[in-house]
Amino acid sequence: MSAIVSKPWVLARMYEPDVTIVDCRFELGKPDSGREAYEVEHIPGAVFLDLEKDLSSPVREHGGRHPLPDPEQLSRTLAQKGINPETRIIAYDDQGGMYASRLWWLLNYLGHHEAYVMNEGFGAWKSAGYPVSADQPIRVPSSYPYTLHPEILASIEDVRNAAGREDIVVIDSRDPRRYQGFEETLDKVAGHIPGARNKFWKLLLDQHGKWIPANQLQEHYQEFPTDKEIIVYCGSGVSACPNFIGLKEAGYEKVKLYSGSWSDWISYSENPVATGEE
Repeated sequence: MSAIVSKPWVLARMYEPDVTIVDCRFELGKPDSGREAYEVEHIPGAVFLDLEKDLSSPVREHGGRHPLPDPEQLSRTLAQKGINPETRIIAYDDQGGMYASRLWWLLNYLGHHEAYVMNEGFGAWKSAGYPVSADQPIRVPSSYPYTLHPEILASIEDVRNAAGREDIVVIDSRDPRRYQGFEETLDKVAGHIPGARNKFWKLLLDQHGKWIPANQLQEHYQEFPTDKEIIVYCGSGVSACPNFIGLKEAGYEKVKLYSGSWSDWISYSENPVATGEE
């Protein structure tokens, strides 16, 4: 089944007892905006998880702007929301699925495969006349044992070793201007990892903000052979997650996320930086 699900699919299942809907709205530079929006209105029954408080660990010298959360802490957070490994989780945001995809990837890293991202997001849900609520659900805490899947995570050593190798493709998910080094709005150094190819994650969305279907995803990535290992990155390991999903939906099996991404790469002064097109 696809990781991307429609609004009607969510509507039909939102009250089923094994389903938990998670609001992942967030806005860079306005860290409280997501929770504030959630408190005003959200999909009925949804719980809220914050990108920086719940889905990241504190920023350190290395690891990027949104380091991966400690798995033990994340498992406790999920358990506190009443989530267990059998829960079907539907994540949404209002930013094209970028933040919801971060939760989806983290769940897969923990071995949780009944996870989905709602297409289009909360704004489209509300505009379609679907129900919204300000009520915050009372959740009975659960337990969340997990088994990590390190095969979907790339280390900085993996990325360094990918340079010059024909069997590994590195994909930069950022806006082309940031990739090429023409501008940098978030990090201290402009440019990209040498050898990386650019696939802006927003190209996964059509003009209406909906994810393109699987056959178009295959066309979108057709320049990359399906038998190669692919490492995706972005600025801080968030907007690369839609590309991770897109590649998996298109039939690519060997896909990894460099979670620290560009903000981690440039924290090592010895790492080379490229600009322009590859």
